[in-house]
Amino acid sequence: MQIPRTTTRVAEHTDPQINEDILNRTKHNIVLYASAGRSSLDRRLMELDEEWDIERVLEANAASFSLVGLVLGTFAHRRWFLLPAAVCSFLLQHSIQGWCPPVPLFRRLGVRTSAEIQQERHALKALRGDYHDIQGLPDQTDHAHAPKASAAFEAAGNHSSNM
Repeated sequence: MQIPRTTTRVAEHTDPQINEDILNRTKHNIVLYASAGRSSLDRRLMELDEEWDIERVLEANAASFSLVGLVLGTFAHRRWFLLPAAVCSFLLQHSIQGWCPPVPLFRRLGVRTSAEIQQERHALKALRGDYHDIQGLPDQTDHAHAPKASAAFEAAGNHSSNM
């Protein structure tokens, strides 16, 4: 069994349509902010700093269910101790394969991987002018924002894959 790469393991185990929906939402955000001013870009970048990625959501979910299982096992019935054991096995499975039973649910809800969040972040930074080495972006006064956003998205993909 080959262990998938850390950066791609969740997306590789996600339904392609869900991956496409998440990608389209990310592209939509970039197009939306391509026509926004610098303060809107700054605000969106701060929002991205607060966005929980799939790993953090899974960790919080696992900790919550484990605590519930421990409390119920202590005060209700010993069989509840099976819940934290199951949660730990799911976390181990996720760490190795990038998949566990809660992942499809969270992905359907639009929870993104860190790499997907970073791609939007880098595209917005490119639009803001943070990357001087990225050529071919029209200036801020250009009214056709979709090509500009698309170029920023592609540049962000190239930039984040080099990290």
